Amino acid sequence: MAKSTLTRAVKLTGTDVAEGKRRTLTAGPITAMFDNGALRYIRYRGAEVLRGIAYLVRDKDWGTYAPAIENLKIRQGKDGFSISYAATTKDKAQGLHYVAKIEASAKGTLSFTVTGTPLTDFLTNRTGFTILHPLNGVVGEPVEIVHTDGRKKKGRFPKFISPGQPVFEIRSLKHQVVPGVTATVLMEGNKFEMEDHRNWMDASYKTYVCSLLDPWPYTLKKGEAFTQTITVTIEGKPAAKKGARAASGLGVDVGGVKGMIPAIGVGVPMAEAAHALAKADLIAAMDANHLVCQIDGRQKNQREAAAAFRELRERTGALSFLEIVLPAKKPAAEEVAAIAKELRAADYKPDAIVVTQVHDLKSFQPNTPRPWGPSYEEMAAAVRREFPGVTLGGGMLSFFTELNRKPVPKGVFDFITHTVCPIVHAADDISVMETLESLPSIIASTRNMIGKDTPYLLGPSSIPCRDNPYGAVVSANPGNSRVCLADMDPRQRGLFAAAWNVGLLAAFAKGGLDAVALGAVTGPQGAIYRKAEHAQPWFDGARAEVYPTYHVLAGLAAASGNRRRDAVSSAPSTIAAVAHKSPEGSEVWLANLTPEAQKVKVSGLEGAAEIHRLSDANFQKLATTPDFLLGQGERVRKVSGVELGPYGVVRIRTA
Repeated sequence: MAKSTLTRAVKLTGTDVAEGKRRTLTAGPITAMFDNGALRYIRYRGAEVLRGIAYLVRDKDWGTYAPAIENLKIRQGKDGFSISYAATTKDKAQGLHYVAKIEASAKGTLSFTVTGTPLTDFLTNRTGFTILHPLNGVVGEPVEIVHTDGRKKKGRFPKFISPGQPVFEIRSLKHQVVPGVTATVLMEGNKFEMEDHRNWMDASYKTYVCSLLDPWPYTLKKGEAFTQTITVTIEGKPAAKKGARAASGLGVDVGGVKGMIPAIGVGVPMAEAAHALAKADLIAAMDANHLVCQIDGRQKNQREAAAAFRELRERTGALSFLEIVLPAKKPAAEEVAAIAKELRAADYKPDAIVVTQVHDLKSFQPNTPRPWGPSYEEMAAAVRREFPGVTLGGGMLSFFTELNRKPVPKGVFDFITHTVCPIVHAADDISVMETLESLPSIIASTRNMIGKDTPYLLGPSSIPCRDNPYGAVVSANPGNSRVCLADMDPRQRGLFAAAWNVGLLAAFAKGGLDAVALGAVTGPQGAIYRKAEHAQPWFDGARAEVYPTYHVLAGLAAASGNRRRDAVSSAPSTIAAVAHKSPEGSEVWLANLTPEAQKVKVSGLEGAAEIHRLSDANFQKLATTPDFLLGQGERVRKVSGVELGPYGVVRIRTA
């Protein structure tokens, strides 16, 4: 039975499962956050040097073991800090024990050493250090590389996202932190290589132990200890900034018109077709521009799903886009014809179609053999034959990574699409919000791939993962926790998802996309509550109808095609902002991407305004009042600033 108490944690993140405590330590000008055995946000005089250093133990399916930490000792001194601990990772079949020591000095050095000892023969895809370089001030910038054989090379961090590993056989990497200051990361104990983590929406370049070119999984022999060490050396003196002024708090400046708000839609998974029909009135009230439906050629109930999609279009007035998944067992012409027959029997005529084949739902390393399947050209020809005149899209129903590794030939489709998901490699709250930082790179890289004139649509994207390109199934999450590649993430039910979705829409609107689809209408990725097999704390025992993210969809979907006003946040990793203009006036949406309350100065808005808030203070009303945004908000004569609660969202409307 789901817990019925509406706790603050459930309001914010949809679950009472808490994350571990974090602690920030200092060593003179160096600061670092200690988080469950790892270091995050290593900074020098406030400038980010590394996004993180972590020792990770992976299983044969790329699952990451949660370490059981013991004997943790933290010493914070005047001129530095030290941390030591022991940890064990294990399952029913195997186990590994390791001892870690971290030392940082005010002189500009930080070291992290781990000695591991397998308790059994230990089968792993990768065990060892991962180092994350941040994006800000690093994308496209120079890096000095020392290889394992001693060769030195000057290179650059990729500007556009690299589909494969940009650097192999690494011993050290040196880059500029700020003008006058460099950081060298020395990696000892094995070879390392880099991958462009932005592929998976991670806000970093990742350098990891071993190589994907070598066979995996591999076996660590029982009792054979091994040691790895990461040493960071920071050198130089920051150049003086001319005319630099101290920051004066958070601010958002609303400027002139720059482009348009994308057409905003929402997904309707095939498995949710009947549930969606039961919530058709709420979907209609959402006023989405389009519903992204799906027919999977491997499934039996295609006609029934198609009939539901037809009725949904009739009852909601939204355009109906259809994703078609071909089983890739017969020629594309035969498989498309079979699906078209079922659609005609249901009298369902989609307004646009995206076609793919089942093997493209999975991930493959660049330049590796793929199973047989129809080509982009064959699929496009088959769809155009069965659906003359339809607007036809191609690309990937999976993530940007897969599109980057299998680009679409130009001229084959009318538009290109992919999705994103923020819980591929990490699922903690900080990492999920950080993923929004990667979106400008994803947009720029896609545009570089498809050209500036090809329409670009984002497929249904949400915090929960709708499919897993890297395994047979999505990850289970029976405990309502934070789990990588799970199709059910409790934060979808909380204010967290509302804030994250505002950040997502803000980035893609600024990036000039033609259309964006968020999550799903119902189900684990949904915006509308329904009873499910998994427990939904408080919601299952309340008269709840929607999750907070429903109001983001309902509020911004109505702005589809409106003129976008430039909205510049002084701290985009803290406050996301998107604004638009209509004949009735201007509208600004702000989202707090942090768990702390934030005060934000707002400039560029004239006259009186009405403010609606999505916050923990009115959470119950948000969940039980689908038309919340139609009610009267807070009236103010002039907008100069607003306060946002943890993961809070505000809509500001001027006349």
